[in-house]
Amino acid sequence: MVRWEPGSRGRLEQAAFELFGSKGFDRTTVAEIAARAGVTERTFFRHYGDKREILFAGAQLLQDLLVDAVLDAPGDASAAEAARCALAAAGAFFDDRRPASRYRQAIILGSEELRERELIKLATLSAALADALRRRGVADPAATLTGELAIAVFRVAFEAWVTDDGPATLSERCRDSWEALRVVAADG
Repeated sequence: MVRWEPGSRGRLEQAAFELFGSKGFDRTTVAEIAARAGVTERTFFRHYGDKREILFAGAQLLQDLLVDAVLDAPGDASAAEAARCALAAAGAFFDDRRPASRYRQAIILGSEELRERELIKLATLSAALADALRRRGVADPAATLTGELAIAVFRVAFEAWVTDDGPATLSERCRDSWEALRVVAADG
């Protein structure tokens, strides 16, 4: 095997997704991923802390995208409007990634360990949104509630988007889910 070859991160990701799909996440080893990618296990660990990280490598990018959208929202935007800006940015990011998102979601749903990790990721995103709202001057509990609600809306919209073959984009699903939340809240 070549000691350090360009593109190894992409090959590791492709190999992992293929193996996770055929063998399942729990039955796939790091050694198998590295071998299929044509690299050493040491190269694997240069890129990823463990095999779960392949599925969650984009979490920081998503968090940055959401936070930046909240911070870049118009200065007079309410907390809810800033959160909707974040959801619109996330939707735009994912809209052309439906097949990969679907595949990733199926892998996650097949493993209890990954479902727990996904919940941790969502909680981290909620906290980051709340913090961004506080930086905009939104006081608690409004900042925390808005961050939690935005991620709940995103989760519901994302699950519908990856399981439905309809033409709706994730952006549209997020907008519809936010409207459903508004209706539910108004009913109280």
